[in-house]
Amino acid sequence: MKAVVTGAKGFIGRNLVVALRRARVDVAEIDVDSAPDALCAAVCGAAVVFHLAGVNRPEDEREFLTGNVGSLDALFAALDQLRATGAPSAPPLVVLSSSTQANHDNPYGRSKLAAEQALEAFAARTGTSAVIYRLPGVFGKWCRPDYNSVVATFCHHIARDQPIAISDPARVVELVHIDDVVGQFMTHLECQAVGVTRGEVRPAFTASLGELADRIRGFRAMRHTLLVADASDPFTRRLLGTYTSYLQPGDLAYPLQQRTDARGTLAELLKSPHFGQMFVSRTNPGFSRGNHYHDIKVEKFCVLDGDAVIRFRSILGDEVTEHRLSGTDFKVVDIPPGMTHSIENVGSTEMIVLFWASEILDPQRPDAHNLEVLRG
Repeated sequence: MKAVVTGAKGFIGRNLVVALRRARVDVAEIDVDSAPDALCAAVCGAAVVFHLAGVNRPEDEREFLTGNVGSLDALFAALDQLRATGAPSAPPLVVLSSSTQANHDNPYGRSKLAAEQALEAFAARTGTSAVIYRLPGVFGKWCRPDYNSVVATFCHHIARDQPIAISDPARVVELVHIDDVVGQFMTHLECQAVGVTRGEVRPAFTASLGELADRIRGFRAMRHTLLVADASDPFTRRLLGTYTSYLQPGDLAYPLQQRTDARGTLAELLKSPHFGQMFVSRTNPGFSRGNHYHDIKVEKFCVLDGDAVIRFRSILGDEVTEHRLSGTDFKVVDIPPGMTHSIENVGSTEMIVLFWASEILDPQRPDAHNLEVLRG
């Protein structure tokens, strides 16, 4: 299958081209630097033309029409030339990326509406099938900051600890994620529309500018608070991925706060009111951790390296149970309430253990009561 992408070097174009090539679609990429006759050659044999070319921040308002309608005129000319050759294959489906701004009386919106009307007229004249998408704000990886995406701008500057300007924190914006847009566009490879139809991308999200900034600032603060975002929320999950894509390569690694004593070192990794917290420890040979029990809290231990023995005893009894683990086992041991427990490094090298606890440690109410596993 062959597809044409105009505006292939833009934000949506780059993401779409990657997805098309991953699906082994033969992609013809057209952009402002393409040869004048490239579009005519590209549409020959194509099943779909994704028309993403256009302008949204020109220096001269008159460029809205030349960029958003004029680019369509070039496509129409290429399709007319294809029809004139008597090509045996059906004309390609045209998928147009328009904007919800077409509902508004401003230069950009009027140019987008004019582009839609031009496509509808061309389809009526030639019998070409088309799908028009009025997209709200699109966010995701590879979007240009300080241009026309508030999400990209916020993510770029907050990821660098730079200030952001918010003209109206209460202003609500509608957003869709780039991979949802691409996923919807990809459906047209298999399901050809007939006539001129309107497409829709879902899910769509709304947020005020103030809320959007607070969410993104929270992602940056995760490195210090260790409080992870609620990834069960679709918008948060997409927004977190977008923010992380704006981190500079040299800023991807960050240190954890370490607590060190004679036993070794411990560091907290992640915290969440939804799943508790995770932490990791390095324990020197011959030393133990624990010798306490919990009333409510549940824990899980996983030895990543070294040799350990985990001991349990009910606080109501004397019987001691032992579990021996090695870093090569990849076993998890559950720590139930009401059982005092300890983990000892019985090897000759450092023991590394990953821990999970069902709740975040509250220093005022730690739910950890000291009691030796081995009596006397």
